Amino acid sequence: MDKEEKYISERKKIMDYEEKIRHIICMVSDFFYPNVGGVEEHIFQLSQCLLHRGHKVIVLTHVYGDRRGIRYMTNGLKVYYLPIQTFYNQSVLPTFITWLPLVRNIFLRESVTIVHGHSAFSTMAHEAMNLARAMGLKSVFTDHSLFGFADMSAIVTNNFLALSLADVNHCICVSYVGKENTVLRANVEQEKVSVIPNALDSLVFRPDPAKRPRNKINIIVMSRLQYRKGVDLQPDIIRHICKRYPQVNFIIGGDGPKRSVLEEVRDEMGADRVRLLGAVPHAQVHSILVTGHIFLNTSLTEAFCIAICEAVCSGLQVVSTNVGGIPEVLPSHLIHLAYPTVKSLSQKLELAIELEISGQRVEPWEMHSEARDIYLWGDVVRRTEQVYHRVHRHQASSALTHRIPRYKKCGVVAGWFMMFLVTLQFLLLKVCDALWPAKDIDLAPDYPTSFWSCGNGNVDRTRHFHQKSTQAALTAVQYYRVKVFGDNKQRNQKAGSWILYSLLYILYC
Repeated sequence: MDKEEKYISERKKIMDYEEKIRHIICMVSDFFYPNVGGVEEHIFQLSQCLLHRGHKVIVLTHVYGDRRGIRYMTNGLKVYYLPIQTFYNQSVLPTFITWLPLVRNIFLRESVTIVHGHSAFSTMAHEAMNLARAMGLKSVFTDHSLFGFADMSAIVTNNFLALSLADVNHCICVSYVGKENTVLRANVEQEKVSVIPNALDSLVFRPDPAKRPRNKINIIVMSRLQYRKGVDLQPDIIRHICKRYPQVNFIIGGDGPKRSVLEEVRDEMGADRVRLLGAVPHAQVHSILVTGHIFLNTSLTEAFCIAICEAVCSGLQVVSTNVGGIPEVLPSHLIHLAYPTVKSLSQKLELAIELEISGQRVEPWEMHSEARDIYLWGDVVRRTEQVYHRVHRHQASSALTHRIPRYKKCGVVAGWFMMFLVTLQFLLLKVCDALWPAKDIDLAPDYPTSFWSCGNGNVDRTRHFHQKSTQAALTAVQYYRVKVFGDNKQRNQKAGSWILYSLLYILYC
């Protein structure tokens, strides 16, 4: 009993100490705003929650059109849009060393302690995590996708991922199927992989049956229009359902290389039966979902699929392919699972339509009340914090002599090639240290959190700040109007007003 009490006491001390740790996290991915997708939304929402918990978060991505340089988003989220052009499918060309000086400078300026990469498709994430390990920083990787093992693209991607994760401190997967997939294809130890699902804001995704048409049934599709989302299955499904049910219409949101396939079906069935909305910002997704009755997901591979959770919370019946981690996302009575074939998906859609017509479906608010507390951002951010605390305690050496042996398990050719790149990276870092010493790099100031943080304490602190600022402004006005304009009363009043407006405008900016 004494040992148990001692263990509990020590564990409590560790938890209290970890609660006081303020991490400086750098989120890195090729996929971020203004691009629209699940990875982009996950990075943004996780960053907002971490900021609210008191941590400092910055985001690194490449240029998007005219968005370049440094931008500030909601609650002071600092985003670096680096001057790197994309190579294929919104990802940059993998060069490993060309933008090393720039990213090193950012890591030092922001005093980054943890680099968190997102998506196996992101070249920036892999290169930034590797550079972080070379600089002695901690690295965490979140895998949002599933891959096969047979086709050539999957083999190349799996080998590349194995090289990248050989020196990472910890991995996060969004489902247990995703964990098994990552462990097998990237040869990562199971102890280094945690499962933290995605989440959604259930206060935003709420049913609104009044916005649905009563004499029609709308089927909603929201996804990227690409092969792995099963877009090639949708034309035959749309033709079959539209011919059998004249009251059923399709509303499709998203954009991608497979858009032309759906445009042919729209021209064939009519624009009133099939609507293509194009890319939809996430803020407008809910307004589209509440106009529908059924949500269709035709993905051929999916690690989690947050879209079906958003649909259920909005009160829609969900018909989805039974692939990847989808079966573990929702209870069986809230989703109709089908094989990834036209016949199976059409049958499940017909079942959902008949339930909608007969009124025997689960009520929208009943679906919302059951699904709203399953995936919460508060739970996700607490579990992510535990991962950060774990890698913070982990004492993995970043010395070149310790890093090189970790790549021996990656194969003869790939392993030795990676050893060469890591050695070259080490030499380039030494050159950068000589040309631009860390002590000569100015540190970036933190965003003033008192302007946006929630809670009564922070509100009082904000009010106190504004009172002090106003007092300082009035004191400066009284001093400068006498000092500059003399003692004339009328001139002093005009000058004082002008200076007051100027100072208040500066404080506002």
